[in-house]
Amino acid sequence: MGYKVAVMGATGNVGREMLQIMAERKFPADEVVALASRRSVGREISYGEDAILKVQDLDTYDFTGTDIVLSSPGGAISAKYSPRAAEAGAVVVDNTSHFRMDPDIPLVVPEVNPEAIADYKKKGIIANPNCSTIQMMVALKPLHEEFGIERVIVSTYQSVSGGGKDAMDELFEQTKGIFMNKPASENKNIFTKQIAFNCIPHIDVFMDDGATKEEWKMKVETAKILDPNIKVHANCCRVPAFIGHAEYINIETKKPIDIDRAREVMAAQDGLIVVDHRADEGYVTQVECAGEDATYVSRLRKDDTVENGMSFWCVSDNLRKGAALNTVQIAEVLVRDHLKK
Repeated sequence: MGYKVAVMGATGNVGREMLQIMAERKFPADEVVALASRRSVGREISYGEDAILKVQDLDTYDFTGTDIVLSSPGGAISAKYSPRAAEAGAVVVDNTSHFRMDPDIPLVVPEVNPEAIADYKKKGIIANPNCSTIQMMVALKPLHEEFGIERVIVSTYQSVSGGGKDAMDELFEQTKGIFMNKPASENKNIFTKQIAFNCIPHIDVFMDDGATKEEWKMKVETAKILDPNIKVHANCCRVPAFIGHAEYINIETKKPIDIDRAREVMAAQDGLIVVDHRADEGYVTQVECAGEDATYVSRLRKDDTVENGMSFWCVSDNLRKGAALNTVQIAEVLVRDHLKK
């Protein structure tokens, strides 16, 4: 017997990806419902190769009888509808930022802290971490277990898809316009500065200490998921790539680091692939990770400026592992270990 699953925000980039991944991985659903705002009601969305779902109105949908809700409609909307779904008896796996730091709601990367999923019973909601945090957690877990991470400095190079479809359209239109001698300002609505052929060291709002909220998220989410004793300093930058986030990660550890051993434990980590050849093309970039489920690490090397230091390059598809795939994986653990029918 399968489950009834509803996808909130089904018409967005992440919602569509959730539906695609559920179909690819043959999620045990007898019924799948696509939910979005009223203006999208009646639109058709593909589910797998053959099935077509008609979008239903999120505002009037009755969650009674729904087992699982995969949610990615935006924080404000999820704040309203996720508790409503949980009160009706569904377990919500939420991809927005709204619930992540609630102490009664687990924040989960299945390869890192699957045991936290059991805490869903407190409020009926499980939170999906920030996209940039997820790939870093997958990469850091084996290193923390082996060497004991004390400090992390991470610099991100995040694709525009993290800002949604409109952000991707802005990069496309600006790039096209530049070749036609049109000023980028004609197509600047999402980003604070020109994104085509440029990098913007600003993701999300600024906070009182000068950090952006994206940088704050990486710090506090690492504490909640992996270890509150790890010090994290993040520098987050938007780059003109369509899909895939890249990160340079530098760690300082309690125990001495052996790079060969680091490579070995990282290669054994679920969801992580090491491609580390010290030669031309011996690393993975954002272009190559797009459409892939795994997180990739490359350029492993010692950092001799501290006693026990190491740096590496990390890339992942932010729409898949950074959002939709992680959400579906949480739901898979949920049905395997907690909601068996």
